[in-house]
Amino acid sequence: MKNLNNMNKSTKKNMVTYGIVLAMFIFCVVYTTTGMASHLFRGLLVPVCVNVILAISLNLTVGILGELSLGHAGFMCVGAFVGSVFSMAAEETITSVWIRFPLAFLVGGASAAVIGLLVGVPVLRLRGDYLAIVTLAFGEIIKNIVNNIYLATDVNGIHFAIGVESYNNITFDAATKRVYINGAMGITETPNDSNYFVGFALIFITLIVILNLVHSRTGRAIMAIRDNRIAAESVGINITKYKLIAFVISAFFAGVAGVLYGHNLSSLVATKFDYNYSILILVFVVLGGIGSMRGSIIAAVILTALPELLRGLSDYRMLMYAIILIVMMLVNNNETLQMYTQKWFGGLNIKKLFTAAGSKKKGVS
Repeated sequence: MKNLNNMNKSTKKNMVTYGIVLAMFIFCVVYTTTGMASHLFRGLLVPVCVNVILAISLNLTVGILGELSLGHAGFMCVGAFVGSVFSMAAEETITSVWIRFPLAFLVGGASAAVIGLLVGVPVLRLRGDYLAIVTLAFGEIIKNIVNNIYLATDVNGIHFAIGVESYNNITFDAATKRVYINGAMGITETPNDSNYFVGFALIFITLIVILNLVHSRTGRAIMAIRDNRIAAESVGINITKYKLIAFVISAFFAGVAGVLYGHNLSSLVATKFDYNYSILILVFVVLGGIGSMRGSIIAAVILTALPELLRGLSDYRMLMYAIILIVMMLVNNNETLQMYTQKWFGGLNIKKLFTAAGSKKKGVS
């Protein structure tokens, strides 16, 4: 009976999370179809969806597995470039966007998952600060490698080079030459297939997969490793196996977010996926609550929209952004301030809203 009650409680929490995403989607549909949405609002919809997927997927590694990863933007970079190249190459043979675009998500996500597996096997033997440093270095390595890749085709086939000097030594047939990746200039011909309908569909898919994983036998094993590695190993849990499962799934959805991101821009450059982006994704997770998928969604939406909403303050907007961020963290972690916010806002519990990162219980909602 106790297990049944716990299951019902987790199911209710999951339904609330799905309900929040559904309410956001309905609001966006109504707001845009009635003509009330500004150009700024429309432009923010896909980036918000991208960041929500990134925050949820990173929370699987940081919140559920309990490992600090700072290379999430690297997996996103792999997915973005591989998915974009696939769409460009298949644009003439697969003319239906309803077939080509889902395949691009699968190819981009699978590529990021493979890289996550290759990186995870040696890296996940480390813990704490060592793991954070190595994953941070991995993200920078991926960015710099992609920044120097040249990929083009002509009548003679596929031409691949790393470095501008190697690329300049290739002789092309000018009439049939097509450039896919142009080094530091990146990609400039990706089909603009992304929209917020696809973005919200991917958010639902990400939530369904990750929340079901968390509440499964595999998820309980992953959380056991997080809570007490030695105890988990003593009862026969394969530490490496379950760490890799969480890490690879997290990398897969980061790659999916990268594909969505890449198909929303007229140009795609690798320098966007630097360590600052990885830190930003981590901020979504920490502010929303380590282990809280619902909190990650809310934090990603707020922190993605906030800099644009403060753009009218010109030079002071990033200062205001930092101040608001600090205030939110203080409120989330201060019991006295929580008491006053409950009084001022008629019972609104900010800590429950954001599920503070300093919470003693790392529950999943």
